[in-house]
Amino acid sequence: MGILLIQVASFGFLIVAIAVLLFVIFLVGSAVRIVNEYERGVIFRLGRVQGMAKGPGLFFLIPIVDRMVKIDLRTVTMDVPPQDLITRDNVPAKVNAVVYFRVVDPNKSVIEVENHVLATSQISQTTLRSVLGQKDLDDLLTDRESINEELQSIIDLQTDPWGVKVSVVEVKDVEIPQGMQQSMAGQAQAERERRAKIINAEGEYQASARLRQAADRLESPTALQLRLFQTLTEISSENSSTVILPVPIDLFRPYLEASNGAGDGHAQQARASQRREEEEAERLYEEAVGQASSEQQAMGDLSPEENNGRAATSIEDERELGEEPLPPSEEPPRTGSS
Repeated sequence: MGILLIQVASFGFLIVAIAVLLFVIFLVGSAVRIVNEYERGVIFRLGRVQGMAKGPGLFFLIPIVDRMVKIDLRTVTMDVPPQDLITRDNVPAKVNAVVYFRVVDPNKSVIEVENHVLATSQISQTTLRSVLGQKDLDDLLTDRESINEELQSIIDLQTDPWGVKVSVVEVKDVEIPQGMQQSMAGQAQAERERRAKIINAEGEYQASARLRQAADRLESPTALQLRLFQTLTEISSENSSTVILPVPIDLFRPYLEASNGAGDGHAQQARASQRREEEEAERLYEEAVGQASSEQQAMGDLSPEENNGRAATSIEDERELGEEPLPPSEEPPRTGSS
């Protein structure tokens, strides 16, 4: 009986010893903490933070009294789910983005917010909807850089009290309705047609300037002839065909002037002689008219006997010239009425 009691007591002592050993191992395990290079440990002793975050390395904590919370300092890439919004010009769109952030103050990330990753995700979604809802669709599609900077500054300002630094915010995709896509495609096509017309008009303007310069160069008849001959040479190299080519009369003017040079000289001489004859006849006519007027004035000054004598003399002169004299009683008709 005594032996049995001794065996039971020894067995109980062994169990207690094993339990104590396990408890000691548990305490030692809970007291030792290893912090990696990319981590920091926030130590709470009886609920109070003990200074700055610890790490990296091996740390011993007081069992039951100390508690450590590890915080990852690496940059976190968080995908923002697609958000339905309406732009300022009343166009429905669906936008998603990506946010890059990291913890810069482990103590704040543990004390100030319950879950800094979830909080950053929620604030990113709400900011994305509010900011992009104030933009036009054209700005949303073309001005991505300024929109990303605005989102980054707003989200970083709101997460700064949590010890979280938002480094980059990028809008990945913008989905718009199919009808709006067709309208935008039509707008892009019209814009390209406008550019094509402007470029074509500019080319026509430059070509007209060059043609004007070429016309100035080809102003002389010799240059026009050379150009005509060159054109005929180019046409003759093609397949045999009938070509109606209008020829300006200016091309033949040098030849006409050369062939009519002698005739023009004789014509000029004839015109000069005719002009001289006309001038001589006009001079003689003026002299005759002046002589007749002077004789008439002289006869008016003479007496009637002298007038009869002069008349007889003039009749004799007319007979000598072979003209029939008028009868004395007949007088030449007078023109006009007195």
